Amino acid sequence: MGFGGVGDGGGRGRAPRGHVLLLAADAAVRRGGVLVAPGVNVAALAMVPADVLLGCDVPADMVCLEGVRDPNTVLARLRVAVAATGPLFVYVSGRLTADRRSRRLFVALAGTTAGSVRYTSLPWEWLVGELRSRSGCVTTVVVDLVADKEAWPLVGQAGALPGLAELAGVEVFGVVCGPDVPAGGGGVSGYTRQWIDQLRRAPVRPSDVEVHVLAVGSAAPAPGTLVVPSARELETRRAPAPARPRREPGPGRKPEPVAGPVAGPASRPGPVVEGDPRARLHALAVEGRHGEADALARAWERSVVERWGRASAEAVRCAEIRADLARMAGDFVSATRLWVHAGRTRLEWQGGDAVEVRDAAAGALYCWTQVKNRAGALESGPELVGLLRTLPLPDPGHLRLAERRLEALRDPDRSGALNP
Repeated sequence: MGFGGVGDGGGRGRAPRGHVLLLAADAAVRRGGVLVAPGVNVAALAMVPADVLLGCDVPADMVCLEGVRDPNTVLARLRVAVAATGPLFVYVSGRLTADRRSRRLFVALAGTTAGSVRYTSLPWEWLVGELRSRSGCVTTVVVDLVADKEAWPLVGQAGALPGLAELAGVEVFGVVCGPDVPAGGGGVSGYTRQWIDQLRRAPVRPSDVEVHVLAVGSAAPAPGTLVVPSARELETRRAPAPARPRREPGPGRKPEPVAGPVAGPASRPGPVVEGDPRARLHALAVEGRHGEADALARAWERSVVERWGRASAEAVRCAEIRADLARMAGDFVSATRLWVHAGRTRLEWQGGDAVEVRDAAAGALYCWTQVKNRAGALESGPELVGLLRTLPLPDPGHLRLAERRLEALRDPDRSGALNP
């Protein structure tokens, strides 16, 4: 029924105690291809410490539900979760479905079929109703779902998940793909993977809004995917989201170094971007206003560099965000250059085995393969190949392909140079 579970979530009158509930619902499969593998998602997310998911250091319980067939079992766990006296983090991944007769929305559980929806699935209103009963503490809900052909008209056409937006004090983030989303390889889905990566790589725990924005931008969901909240909704939130309490690294954690102010003579201050502009950057990029997004990102980067230094963790994160903005704008030469810079800088702090370094190298390699102009590919290729040669790559074939492509680019008589 599950592969984890500690404690009872606390009770009234006790000291604050957080709770994390991770629900792996039914997998979404089409023609043998896996659209979302909720068990894999939950297993990966469960490796993130509960205090990191919650964003604070209060004692917390974590419960993971996988393979559950009885909706009443899930309901019981929901009630324990919402009774927690501290912050609550609820994650739901799997397949949304609907009852054909009543047109009600359900989270399909293991073994759910078209004819058994009302008996073997979790009614959506149960989830909303339990969350509505919670008050006083921070509550975060993250969803990574695929709506099947019965559920998609209730979600995609409405452009929202019913009932969640009206819940006071509950922050909801996530993606819901339609039934025609391309099948993946059955691994961790892009949005969930990016939540994990953003929480792991940040020197200070970002707010949930920041994590969501970065996760959506990096995962690049399929066209038509319902994103909650959308870029337009974030744009209306002008005030920045409250930052999570700063967390000091505990035993066994090795966060990136937080660089202090640059030593040396004071420099004349440049333009300052107030607040965290990442939600605004994402909104501009999604709307196709790439020039405005780039200008804002550059101004933000200048402010960060003047305060923390060009080799700081903060500045490198700015470069990675600019790289992703360049990718979204189709400027793959700039994206390659920025990813290479980020990878080399991180390599100095973290070593070649660090996931963040390999992610930067992978981003640079992907963007370079999208460069179709010979001159542009020749401009950015040598630095990329140099970076790849310094890393213990999971697949050495990537380096060989990059080297062969660069050799072909340097020889104009060879054909197929731009397609390794």
